[in-house]
Amino acid sequence: MSDLSGEIIDNRYELLSLIAAGGMASIYKATDQRLDRLVAVKIMHPHLANDEEFVNRFIREAKAIASLSHPNIVSIQDQGWNEGGTPAVFIVMEYIDGFTLRELLIERGRLTPQELLHYAIPVVSALAQAHSLGINHRDLKPDNILISKEGRIKIADFGLARGATLGGTLTVESSIVLGSVSYLSPEQVERGISDARSDIYSLGIMFYELLTGVKPFDGETPIQIALKHVNERVPAPSLLQPGIPPALDTLVLRATAHNPDQRQRNGAELLEELTQLQIYLDPKRSQLTLDLDLPPQPPTPKRKSARPEVRIGSTLVTKVRNFTEPTHIKREEKKPTFIPEGKLETPPLLPKAVAKRRKTSKRVQRNRYIAFIILMLLVAGGLYQLAWPVNGISLPSVVGMNLTDATSTLSNIGMQTVVAQREFDSSVPKGEVISSSPGGGARLKRGGTVALTISEGTAIEPTPTPTPIPTLSATPTPTSTDPNAPITISNYVGLTSDQAQSELTAAGLTVNQTFAYSDTIATGSVISQTPDGTAPVTPGSTVTIVVSQGAANVYIPNVYSLSGSYATKELENLQLRVIVRKIGNGKHVTNISPKVGTSVKRGSTVVITLG
Repeated sequence: MSDLSGEIIDNRYELLSLIAAGGMASIYKATDQRLDRLVAVKIMHPHLANDEEFVNRFIREAKAIASLSHPNIVSIQDQGWNEGGTPAVFIVMEYIDGFTLRELLIERGRLTPQELLHYAIPVVSALAQAHSLGINHRDLKPDNILISKEGRIKIADFGLARGATLGGTLTVESSIVLGSVSYLSPEQVERGISDARSDIYSLGIMFYELLTGVKPFDGETPIQIALKHVNERVPAPSLLQPGIPPALDTLVLRATAHNPDQRQRNGAELLEELTQLQIYLDPKRSQLTLDLDLPPQPPTPKRKSARPEVRIGSTLVTKVRNFTEPTHIKREEKKPTFIPEGKLETPPLLPKAVAKRRKTSKRVQRNRYIAFIILMLLVAGGLYQLAWPVNGISLPSVVGMNLTDATSTLSNIGMQTVVAQREFDSSVPKGEVISSSPGGGARLKRGGTVALTISEGTAIEPTPTPTPIPTLSATPTPTSTDPNAPITISNYVGLTSDQAQSELTAAGLTVNQTFAYSDTIATGSVISQTPDGTAPVTPGSTVTIVVSQGAANVYIPNVYSLSGSYATKELENLQLRVIVRKIGNGKHVTNISPKVGTSVKRGSTVVITLG
């Protein structure tokens, strides 16, 4: 797209300079001539402006962000078409004068845990609000986190935002093309589906990168990186940067779990964990402060008659009742008398003076009263939330369940279900849930309805019946197909084993299925086949396919402080053999061998010690 700097869009926005250009649009620094202020104008590339789907996506972005009101989200101010001059579809956003988190990372190399929390908490706070409205970002990365010169942190570019109000789910291909592959979740790569937990995965990858200075996975092509997200586990950040707190290691590993159900459900849950971690690393943050913005009290005027002053430790007692100053005492002798704390005594020169407890000032009394009112309101609000969950109930993920189990799971929390549609999907077995709306992690009021999309399995194309060819002979000669005629088969390498099994069986062939590990082929897909499809085969013959079981090696996860049963389950899910040793009545993991982050073959033995 050519540089449009100098042009005026919609007779209002003067484009000053090009800030950035992406796959869908370019962003310009501009002046709003009507309000005389700087703005950022995002203009769709001309070759996409004629594509109705992309235009609708562009407009959905504006609507998605406009529905959000959060100090850490770049706000939308206008949207429209440029009818005069260069044809353009545009969005007007607030202009952030600053830099990106990517630029900060390049400058610093990596961030400390405290610095990470400083930048992460505002981002996750903003994401929590988006998730509460059913909006997912889908493209979280350091490049989309802006930091103003005043220090304000903001999320930008909801261009891939998706939610119940924004439309359906992207396909696998478009997810990989439009999303940033280094931050894509396994479910986005495998099925092209995403929900709030997919944003959590992207944040976990971003946290790893910020803490270590490198991405967890690298490759020569985007597809190689995408497959690593599917087949490999993200290692603990402390393996590259010793000294990272184990609690932060655990948070990152949980956020990047392959199974979405093992991650934090949404931004709100992750925000709570980050806040608790910040308090753990800096206990001072746990102290309650009440900044009531009350006007300062004027200083109390001094009385003409001087009163003796007595120090009790660090407290200065200035009021003594029934005191009459002896006339023989000189003014310069009335200096404060220091008395050790806990040993309150009457000054020698004042035998009849009676020390009175210092009164609480009116300002302190007022502050305490206001604080008490605030506390009562918070308690009342909490009780109201418990009795009436106005924000709704967080939905569990039912993707991958059969219809009966999904209906039962949602019914148990007071939700209704309806089968919205049925689709053919070779990667999802017949009868299982492909997606739900709202998705897992979203909130819905009790009694609400969740729409399910159910898989019909692999679509089998019917074999067309050949049309008889008429002959010119007087006596028609019957025609028939030789059942023993060789047939040509496809090469299924890289495709799912279900698709290969179904199509080969339908062609009258016998399928022999074996399994092997692969670092490049996704779990459940075909690694190789014999014959390979280059030559015809005889009906009834056997085709052998080798199916991927995932990567041969896995990384030992951080299961420190987890219960023995939970840690065992985590390790067994990685196809590792677990030996449990106990010290006394220990219930939580205090040691693991091999150590966390070690690459081992599946089937290897891991020893955990409970102390």
